[in-house]
Amino acid sequence: MSDNAVAAEAETTRPGIRAEKQAEHRGRVKRTLTACFMGILTGVLAFYLSGTPDPVTGLQSNGIIGLLLLAAGVVFQKHVFIALRIDYMKLTSKDWFYQSFMTFALWFMTWTLLLTTTVL
Repeated sequence: MSDNAVAAEAETTRPGIRAEKQAEHRGRVKRTLTACFMGILTGVLAFYLSGTPDPVTGLQSNGIIGLLLLAAGVVFQKHVFIALRIDYMKLTSKDWFYQSFMTFALWFMTWTLLLTTTVL
């Protein structure tokens, strides 16, 4: 009878656990999409606000602005999390590192693609 009781208890708790896991997954997807969006946005802003690129070297005159925009994008995510009602207080340093890396990766790719004038 104890096996039946354990099975019955597992049946009753399973929907709650499944719903909780789905809610956690949705939160992770929202956080990842936020990081990706912020990376793309900061990459586009870095391209347009850093000046016209030199056609020979491909460098912009105020490239440091791009790095500052990247840092601002990472910090601004906290406010986006508040707007999306994501509990940012639960995030560990590993989570913030992931958020920062995703923002950096998409910022770098976006800015690089926009700076590329020709493709060999």
